[in-house]
Amino acid sequence: MAEKKKLSLEEAMARLEEVVAELENEKLPLEKSLKLYEEGVKLASQCAGELETAKRKIQILQQGADGEIEVVDVPEGSFGSAE
Repeated sequence: MAEKKKLSLEEAMARLEEVVAELENEKLPLEKSLKLYEEGVKLASQCAGELETAKRKIQILQQGADGEIEVVDVPEGSFGSAE
């Protein structure tokens, strides 16, 4: 079985939107709904992981009293939680 190419964050989010739209179709057979739901869970997990990784990479540059620029990690909770 060929390995699927990992989607970029933008591609994964777009596909997740498509999956949600398909799942909202009430005439979808149960089997197809379950497959789409599984795909959606995987996509949501991928997106959440990538966003968490990006959040951890963000840093703030601050200028100290001596004029030196230092890199300071963004404190936890600085960004709203998606939960």
